[in-house]
Amino acid sequence: MKTETIAAIATAMTNAGIGIIRISGEEAFQVIDRVYRSKKGDKRLSQAESHTVHYGYICDGENVVDEVMVLALRAPNTYTREDTIEIDCHGGTLVMRRILETVLKNGARAAEPGEFTKRAFLNGRIDLSQAESVMDLIQAKNDFALECSMHQLQGKVKDKIQAVRGGILHEIAFIESALDDPEHISLEGYGDRLLEKVEGVVEEVNILLSSSENGVLLKEGINTVIVGKPNAGKSSLMNVLVGREKAIVTDIAGTTRDVLEEQINLNGITLNVIDTAGIREAVDQVEKIGVARTEEYLAAADFVVYVVDASLDLDENDKRILSLLGRGKKAVALLNKSDLLQVVTEERLREEMAKNRMDFPVISISAKEKTGIRQLEELIKELFFKGEICFNDEVYITSVRQKAALQSALDSLLLVKQSIVDGMSEDFYSIDLMDAYEELGSIIGESVGEDLVNEIFSKFCMGK
Repeated sequence: MKTETIAAIATAMTNAGIGIIRISGEEAFQVIDRVYRSKKGDKRLSQAESHTVHYGYICDGENVVDEVMVLALRAPNTYTREDTIEIDCHGGTLVMRRILETVLKNGARAAEPGEFTKRAFLNGRIDLSQAESVMDLIQAKNDFALECSMHQLQGKVKDKIQAVRGGILHEIAFIESALDDPEHISLEGYGDRLLEKVEGVVEEVNILLSSSENGVLLKEGINTVIVGKPNAGKSSLMNVLVGREKAIVTDIAGTTRDVLEEQINLNGITLNVIDTAGIREAVDQVEKIGVARTEEYLAAADFVVYVVDASLDLDENDKRILSLLGRGKKAVALLNKSDLLQVVTEERLREEMAKNRMDFPVISISAKEKTGIRQLEELIKELFFKGEICFNDEVYITSVRQKAALQSALDSLLLVKQSIVDGMSEDFYSIDLMDAYEELGSIIGESVGEDLVNEIFSKFCMGK
């Protein structure tokens, strides 16, 4: 089946040293022949060997658009497994657009977002988990996310999923064969043997699911809400974490009337930090809205940083904040302004927490003196990553979509176990095993619909 030849600008649309225009498809070489002129006037690129670089000009008719280097890459040894041309030009936004327009006028069509990687997937060069890792690699916010994306791009997730699916498929095939030929293949005692094997698969899926808790947080960031009464030092803490004057800091209570959002990297941990309006009895409508939003963000937060002004005694506003935190929420109380005379001690705060049946860590800090921040970093590691962030050959699941598929597969495997315990017929084993097999297949793209594929690649940047 013939596919259209596509083209797009593969580098950022900003002035830079070089820009790249990528062409892929069956007519990639015919298209480049129409617009490329060699510096030396030698043979056309359609006659060039694969993986060679050529120096010349891109021309629109008789007009020279730019002086370029062109990479000629022949299928199947290319990113898309199609004939591919990459034009390295000067990195001005105007010249890149002009070259792309010239290429489109001469037989290519504009690529859709992610279409190059989509073709790599559809042509079998990479599986769906590897395709998703391409965008993860581009969007990586910290070293862990970068390294994890590289491991997935190298096929670590694919290899693990294929191994698990292979074991499941073996059992499905055995059951179907036994049901088709009961005279020669006996199912006597098979339930007990299958139960042992399914328990092993369940354990492997659970390990992958447990990795997803840390994987998603480390990739996408911990949604962190800074909360406290007005003038407790929330904005000062925000500025310390960000490393610049993000929030306005004054001695006037209520300066922050709306939420401020910032993404920061705290020693390898990405925090999506929200500095909220101080919680108190609002004095006007604007402040009421700000306080209401604070309560909404609190409910959705992964982590709450409760900033306490340790130089002033606790009051009704502090009690209200504690009541809003909710039990089971991962949180820390920061006794701020430790550089001043402390009125609120850790013991005093814990007494108030006990009234709400809460018990979370307390750290003394000074946003002004920038002390206590290291203890906060270590605490976050302890709360979310058991004290250590490391990366080895372990497979990490960092996609919410993949996590959902694993959970569905686990549910099906648990149904198999229950069917065995209940003494159900082997047909039931086979049905639920097949469901688990297909859910795992959706992770690597072996059992996904066209709509899902299109949705995944629509989120990619243009030219990738």
